[in-house]
Amino acid sequence: MVTKKQKPAGDGKASPHLSGTVKDSANQIWLAGLGAFSKAQEEGGKVFDTLVKEGMAIQRKTQAAAEEKISEATNRMASMATDISSKASGQWDKLENIFEERVSKALKKLGVPSAKEIEALMERMEDLNRSVAKLHARSAPVPRKTAAKPAAKKRSAPRKTT
Repeated sequence: MVTKKQKPAGDGKASPHLSGTVKDSANQIWLAGLGAFSKAQEEGGKVFDTLVKEGMAIQRKTQAAAEEKISEATNRMASMATDISSKASGQWDKLENIFEERVSKALKKLGVPSAKEIEALMERMEDLNRSVAKLHARSAPVPRKTAAKPAAKKRSAPRKTT
């Protein structure tokens, strides 16, 4: 069953004790707010400094990680460049060999001797020169005859044409 609370007897004005309590409570709340504000100002500088320090630590970590990634990427690029360079070098060597073979064939068709053929010919000439020198050394020297001076030719008179 519901019962009604009865109103305190009186003229409807709050008691002085109650209004003093409310004033004291409001004053304490106000003072607590001021204290919190003051504390926040004091602690705010400390919190700010702490946040700055944490931010610097995070920045160092991210910079170190970024430098590591850049270093890895640089190494990969250098490795890839080396691979590409070696492959290109191999291709150039193949191209050079093909070019040399084709030039050699063209020169052969034109009858131009190759370097090897010229070297073989030079060696053969040197062998022949040595053989001739040996033969010349074996043969007895032939004394040279002094040749008589030929007689002076007589001059004939010029012919007259009529």
